[in-house]
Amino acid sequence: MLERFYPDVYMDSSYEIDYEGLYERGYRGVIFDIDNTLVPHGAPADARSIELFKRLKGIGYESLLLSNNKEPRVKSFSDKVGSRYIFKANKPFPESYKKAMEIMGTTTETTFFVGDQLFTDVWGAKKAGILTYLVKPIHPKEEIQIVLKRYLEKIVLFFYNRDLNNKQ
Repeated sequence: MLERFYPDVYMDSSYEIDYEGLYERGYRGVIFDIDNTLVPHGAPADARSIELFKRLKGIGYESLLLSNNKEPRVKSFSDKVGSRYIFKANKPFPESYKKAMEIMGTTTETTFFVGDQLFTDVWGAKKAGILTYLVKPIHPKEEIQIVLKRYLEKIVLFFYNRDLNNKQ
């Protein structure tokens, strides 16, 4: 039952993903959450995030920021990194993920998602049928509703890690 929330890949950081390797495997589009995935919650785009999007563009990726935040937050970040975006995305509902792929001109087979939350980011991407990367939150400061979800995420991640170890 908990498997529906399991990420395909769990990593420490968005900045450690082998984007070149994924491109070689046929991936052409990447959808990102923003807060605590690319920068601390509410922070503006920084040099590291700007450089990542330059790197992705250089590789040949299409990118899109998918956020449940309001447009001013998402647009300001998007303007700095040079990516398209969807705000008030209603994650975990899969419709926004599908719209993101339509905008990028990619498919479920050529798109992957990177986010820091299981119950919105990963679950929605899985329901949309795309590869999911869960990354550890960049910073512990978060809104109260997210803090509460983190306790439940710890339970799911316990079983995820246990199941992963049992497969090895």
